[in-house]
Amino acid sequence: MNDDAAPVGAVVDAGAAKRTVIVSSMASDSHTWNLVYLELLLGELGFDVVNLGACVPDELLRSEYLSRRPALLVLSSVNGHGYQDGLRVIRRLREFPQAHRAPVVIGGKLGIGGALTEDEVGQLLLAGFDAVFDDQRDPAPFHRLAAELSTGSAQLPVRVEGAEA
Repeated sequence: MNDDAAPVGAVVDAGAAKRTVIVSSMASDSHTWNLVYLELLLGELGFDVVNLGACVPDELLRSEYLSRRPALLVLSSVNGHGYQDGLRVIRRLREFPQAHRAPVVIGGKLGIGGALTEDEVGQLLLAGFDAVFDDQRDPAPFHRLAAELSTGSAQLPVRVEGAEA
């Protein structure tokens, strides 16, 4: 894989020059335990993890994503505003088609009313996320994606399993 992300549906190459993954919350989320867990999980899989921490402003997130050119960006939410914050953030990250296009995934407590609907998941994917992982679901699909990324066999996009209609 060169510095550009693979096109949708392509296999992500394990030979990425920089096996960096960025984990981050979004501006409204002050939780950190989720980010530490993700950092440890991804580190065990051999990634160089940059943890941006809690309450990350959109512009800082965008600038880190564009300057570090990671193999993956993982956005995590615990406060229930992940769906709304995620839509805003991904639109900022994807607004320039010529910009770095590494996979971006979102997960955690994405809504305050429980699991996201199939339509809400679809809106996140349509806005530019490569995968959506709702905390109301089994965490195995995220673990599988992270492991597949570490070996270069991941297929993107990934659709959250069992979203409610």
